Amino acid sequence: MRLQKISIFAFSAGITSLLFINFCATVFQCGCHSLWAGAAEMCNIHTEGSRHCPWCAKDPAYAYAAMVIPQAFISFWSLPWSWWKRLAVALAAFPVFGGMAAVVYGLMSGYWKS
Repeated sequence: MRLQKISIFAFSAGITSLLFINFCATVFQCGCHSLWAGAAEMCNIHTEGSRHCPWCAKDPAYAYAAMVIPQAFISFWSLPWSWWKRLAVALAAFPVFGGMAAVVYGLMSGYWKS
């Protein structure tokens, strides 16, 4: 059972790690690409005078932690869930908590102001 929970966390956090920058690009439309396609090379943080992506301009570790920490809680919580339900909820934590982190970063930085 412990190995199963570790595997669920490793898989869900792995997906988050792999797609974190894609999520950034989707939410902020900043020019970031997949890790295998240039990552933040084309991000607007490299363009002087433009609005800078809040995740790339500030420390993205907090946004990343906002996604992975809930995945850890879900993975290891002592609820009597089946492995597939635990995995589904852990995977769903990525866009849910990532979205909340994006809103906080975006609003605090004024990224979406005209």
